[in-house]
Amino acid sequence: MPSPGPVDQIVELTVDRPARCGLTKVVSIDGPAGSGKTTLSALLAGAVGARGLSVAELHMDDFYDDWDGLGPDLEPRLLTQVFEPLADEQSGRWQRYDWHATAFDGWVDLPVVDVLVLEGCGSGAQAYDRYRGALVWVEADRETRVARGIERDGEQVLPQWLAWMEREEAHFRLNATRERADVVVATG
Repeated sequence: MPSPGPVDQIVELTVDRPARCGLTKVVSIDGPAGSGKTTLSALLAGAVGARGLSVAELHMDDFYDDWDGLGPDLEPRLLTQVFEPLADEQSGRWQRYDWHATAFDGWVDLPVVDVLVLEGCGSGAQAYDRYRGALVWVEADRETRVARGIERDGEQVLPQWLAWMEREEAHFRLNATRERADVVVATG
C-alpha cells in the first residue's frame, strides 16, 4: 500500500494549486481496480484534514451503474450532480448506486469543501479536467489486483472483475489517464 512519501507529495500538490471548481480543490485518484486507490484516498483525506482543511471523499463505486459503470451516462451525471454545482459555489447532490438492490436509490448532499478527493476508476476522465487540480494514478500488477479483488469481493465475482478490467483498460487508453497523471504511485 502507499507509503507516507506519496501522500505528502500529493498533499503539497493539492495545497499549492488553486481551486478550479469554485472554492474547491479537486484531486482525482484513478487507476485499475484493486490497485490501492481507496487506501490512498483515505490517507490523503486524513492528511488534508489534519491541515485544517474541510475535505470530502467521493468514491466512484457509488456512481457506477452496476458492472457497466464506466458507460456513457457516468460523466454527465458527475458533471451535473457534483462538479457544476461546486463550480458555482453551491452544494452538490448526487444519487448513490445500491449494489445490493442493483439500482440507484437515495440522494446524498455534498457541501462545498476545501478539498474533494474523487477516488475510483474513471475519476481521471478528461471530462473533469477543467475542475481538477491534481490527478494521481495508482497501479499494481494484475496478479496483485485480482487477489485483492477476490479478497474484498469474493471468488464469485471474478467473472465480473475480469470483464471490468477490460472495460477500464479501454477507458484508460481513451483518456490517456496514466500519461496525464501528476503523480504515479505503485502499490504492488
